[in-house]
Amino acid sequence: MILAIDQGTTGSTALILDRRGRVRGRANREFPQHYPRPGWVEHDLAQIWSSVKSAVRLALRRANVAPKRLEAVGITNQRETVVFLDRRTGEPLAPAIVWQCRRTADLCAEMKKRGLERQIRRRTGLVLDPYFSGTKIRWALEHWSAVRHAAKNGRLLVGTIDAFLVHRLTGGRSFATDVTNASRTLLFDLDRSAWQQSLADHFGVSLDWLPEIKRSADDFGVVHGQRFLPDGLPITGVAGDQQAALFGNLCWKPGSAKCTYGTGAFLLLHTGSEPVRSKAGLLTSPGCQIGARPVYVLEGSAFIAGAAVQWLRDGLGLIRRSSDIEALAAQVPDSGGVTFVPALAGLGAPHWRPEARGAFFGLTRGSTRAHLARAVLEGIALQVGDLAAAAMQDAGRRLRMLKVDGGASANDLLMQLQANVLGASIVRPRQLETTALGAAFLAGLGVGMWSSPKEIERVWEEERRFRPQLAPKARAEWQRQWRESVKRC
Repeated sequence: MILAIDQGTTGSTALILDRRGRVRGRANREFPQHYPRPGWVEHDLAQIWSSVKSAVRLALRRANVAPKRLEAVGITNQRETVVFLDRRTGEPLAPAIVWQCRRTADLCAEMKKRGLERQIRRRTGLVLDPYFSGTKIRWALEHWSAVRHAAKNGRLLVGTIDAFLVHRLTGGRSFATDVTNASRTLLFDLDRSAWQQSLADHFGVSLDWLPEIKRSADDFGVVHGQRFLPDGLPITGVAGDQQAALFGNLCWKPGSAKCTYGTGAFLLLHTGSEPVRSKAGLLTSPGCQIGARPVYVLEGSAFIAGAAVQWLRDGLGLIRRSSDIEALAAQVPDSGGVTFVPALAGLGAPHWRPEARGAFFGLTRGSTRAHLARAVLEGIALQVGDLAAAAMQDAGRRLRMLKVDGGASANDLLMQLQANVLGASIVRPRQLETTALGAAFLAGLGVGMWSSPKEIERVWEEERRFRPQLAPKARAEWQRQWRESVKRC
């Protein structure tokens, strides 16, 4: 058995998988989100750790599996969220600053004015945006005395959530990350595949604070001193959530692509063993590395996808449960001319406009709850269409098929809308939690449960395929209206 820990933005999931890729046990534990100011998002690491332990215990119980039967642990995680630990005690020095947090927008603007974005983009494949970890670290050093004092006294550790979990699980004996997570910090040189001091200098960071960088299938240490898992259990797979989902969806060849529909929507396109520098507003990052040869991807991130449905539920009260949106939106054949731009946390790729705000356009006296619900689903699909168009422009190829995963991909209407927007087939796997599946595959490869990726292909199953049902002329007009709405946000 493999234990896969999927530490996400709103909850932690544990899956127990066997050699055939079957989920023998699953558990999820949510934890609170903290919003100290508008646009700021924090996590309490004690609450995250508690959710992980609880999810693992419950998944093992549901699988009726003794912990000693586990072969290895795989970890996947929210990527850009950054943690600050005391080197001696391993305890948090401050809250984790979450990837969604926009508190460093002014800092990013200042660095852009100083002309730093071009150099940073060339070295890292990323843009200067509050999304990434580097500016969050600099902000913490400037505003949190506990972090600043630990840095001065040589007691500071800084890393992403995966490094925190590795540190905790190993009893502080290992502080390590993989290339996919390291690449989201603005401190990682794509060409050297290593931390870069000249990049770190821009953010006041010492490389001594950062975790060791490893491949995605590698030796990250062994569990030590934990009551819920046995000592000596190896941690052999680590990857950021989106690259793990790409791997879990078997997108292992150049040109293959997936989109994960979770809190946000994340489209990744495999580009091969050489990085493709985006000219269309996307990011260039490493994919999951299992051997000596690196893998690269183009990535487009839309900050709001499933979160827009949650907003309809919690903020506006239009639906009682998130799953209710499909039936409500299906009551009307179209949105009645209403367009929704899901810029509730700014616009990510390919626009990169943190100041943008969400909006409904085209409302009339005849607009109903159903029209609003459908417009929200269309808005999610249309912004993914922007990501796909940018990826195709950069890669110089046409997208014929997109694999999908994540909770919102279970919505049949959304998937059909997505096929209509892209003019391409949407392939949905039987196992929607491909993020955790990717972590399990990496861990299994790392410990020898599967001898090669080829062997893993036998355990992946397609559940349904959605084909486009919209004429090209109608698609073009729909996309034109969308682009006009985006400009107005």
